[in-house]
Amino acid sequence: MSTTPARQEYEVQLQPLPGVPLERQLPVLQRLWQLGWLRKGLILALLAIVWEAVARYTDNDLLLPSFVQTAAAFGEGMLSGELPAKVGVSLVVLLKGYVLGIVLAFGLTSLAVSTQFGRDLLGTLTSMFNPLPAIALLPLALLWFGLGDNSLIFVLVHSVLWALALNTYQGFQGVSETLRMAGRNYGLRGLRLVLYVLVPAALPSILSGLKIGWAFAWRTLIAAELVFGASSGKGGLGWYIFQNRNELYTDKVFAGLAVVILIGLLVEGLVFNTLERLTVKRWGMQR
Repeated sequence: MSTTPARQEYEVQLQPLPGVPLERQLPVLQRLWQLGWLRKGLILALLAIVWEAVARYTDNDLLLPSFVQTAAAFGEGMLSGELPAKVGVSLVVLLKGYVLGIVLAFGLTSLAVSTQFGRDLLGTLTSMFNPLPAIALLPLALLWFGLGDNSLIFVLVHSVLWALALNTYQGFQGVSETLRMAGRNYGLRGLRLVLYVLVPAALPSILSGLKIGWAFAWRTLIAAELVFGASSGKGGLGWYIFQNRNELYTDKVFAGLAVVILIGLLVEGLVFNTLERLTVKRWGMQR
């Protein structure tokens, strides 16, 4: 029986390549296309062009003002200080309701991961109240708290609480038992275990809940301000839209809607994307 002879080892000396660059320079267009803000800006510019074309085709300023007219109304509102004042009123109320909803959701979820009663309580309450639209509670809020910020904060807490609590609890449930046992071995129990182990491990789900809660709260606030504005003559950005609709200033209505969209884009890009980049993406928990 013949055996394959062993091949003699040898070493090949590679010649240096001093004239070859170590990295290839990408074309300018390809480098620009890798900028996320530029891509999104091009999409917004394309939508503005389509909007202008459709408005000129319909030729009815009352139904659909052009992008140029809306931009002029937006600039006028910003220069006069009316739009910033309305936005300030809305954001102050929104932050109060949003922060209170986060605190209550965290407390309810911490109780759910610690005790069986908390799990039953969270499951029962979310099944009851999560399908209930926040704006449907506005009549009750008016009866209980009257016309004012407290009624708005009440419906905002409802819109934030259940979505954030569900996402946070699902994130906690997805934390591996190995991490839980490691935390217990270090003497962590109760709230300390939640803060030091469960929250960092479930942060992607928590951030998703924060995003959903923010979107629900922002939409609920604008809708609720329409009712409050019609009832009391006060309000923020929603009242600005409602009032100009009654006076048939459609360009100002679109300017108010544009402010709602811009605030949503700014919060998504500056707050949540920055938070994700500094936490879950840096930690390798998200692509």
